[in-house]
Amino acid sequence: MKKSQVVRAPLDPEMFDPVCPSPLVPFRVGDKWATLILRCLQDGPRRFSELKVPLRGITAKSLTQSLRGLERDGFVVREEHEERRVEYALTPLGRALLVPLDTACEWTRAHWDELIDAQEAGLARAAAH
Repeated sequence: MKKSQVVRAPLDPEMFDPVCPSPLVPFRVGDKWATLILRCLQDGPRRFSELKVPLRGITAKSLTQSLRGLERDGFVVREEHEERRVEYALTPLGRALLVPLDTACEWTRAHWDELIDAQEAGLARAAAH
């Protein structure tokens, strides 16, 4: 097997369950999907089609835009291989961002109920206007 053809376990389609706190993380790196993409890449490079599995609901256009933004900002690198195969991988800067992202996820889990209450209150206020 060639070095560029390392076999990795597929991404879990339930990685970002709809009730998972990931979308509630109070900061964004780039856009709505960026932190989720970083999580998908934490165990190694992935192809575009692999990234779409746990990111249900993302369009091809949004995934492309997010990947380009992460690449532009230095968090992700696009790697072209033989046979027109492309993979995306974290750069050292992107990998370093996983530590504060872990902290933010822990904070989100600890404040889950408060975040839900605040969002519901905000929606109620918006509907009243």
